[in-house]
Amino acid sequence: MEILIWLGAALSLGGLVGLVWCILTVWKARRAGQSDTDLRATIQRVMPLNTGALFLSVLGLMMVVVGIMLG
Repeated sequence: MEILIWLGAALSLGGLVGLVWCILTVWKARRAGQSDTDLRATIQRVMPLNTGALFLSVLGLMMVVVGIMLG
């Protein structure tokens, strides 16, 4: 079950990297002084990636917990 723990940790780390990327992308768009419509378009483009990264992170944490419980 050790491999399940390590795979889950890697998956969680990948999701965390995705979340940080989404935060930085929106933060840069806000600091660039984009218009309201451009900022909304940026957020709409990043939102599915943000949701996917969050799901990846949660899935990885679930794998870690299951690996610990089975190990």
